[in-house]
Amino acid sequence: MQNNSQIDMERQIFAVSELMPIKADYLWLLQRGVVKTRAWTEEGTPIVLGYWGTEDIIGQPLSLVYPYQAKCLTQVEAILVPMFQAHLISDLINRHIQQTEELLYILRSDSMYHRLSKILIWLSLKFGTEISFGQMINLPITHQDLAEVIGATRVTVTKLINQLEKEGFLSRPERNTIVLLKQ
Repeated sequence: MQNNSQIDMERQIFAVSELMPIKADYLWLLQRGVVKTRAWTEEGTPIVLGYWGTEDIIGQPLSLVYPYQAKCLTQVEAILVPMFQAHLISDLINRHIQQTEELLYILRSDSMYHRLSKILIWLSLKFGTEISFGQMINLPITHQDLAEVIGATRVTVTKLINQLEKEGFLSRPERNTIVLLKQ
């Protein structure tokens, strides 16, 4: 991470499910926690734009999508960065672009099965914790959330998760817990 000591810092803490204020001339530098950014189609269908964690940067200036919303999935600590200081965090902005393109690549998979398995791998790499029998995704994510990410219905995601579990790709040891099993 670049040196944030040069940034005029306005640090804020947000609660679970709180919406972060979106400002046209500011970015948020996430220090701790997980945020989901999203928008909606004209018909009102939610579209997940990304999942972001520590040292990720988010904000309206990075998107031409409107409406743009940032919802805290965990408690979040973030620094408000004015756009005139964005050059101080250019490496984080580049990483944001790379992650966005990575998600776009995953979501262009031909089948829902592959989209779901690839997004689960991506989430485990970004937010996972190594445990004895695999990689646990440390993210409060529902089947509906996964459906919104991959452009499927909740029912389809539930069926696919059941199939992936039968195939030994994942385990669900507790409610709302997904572990990708070592292969």
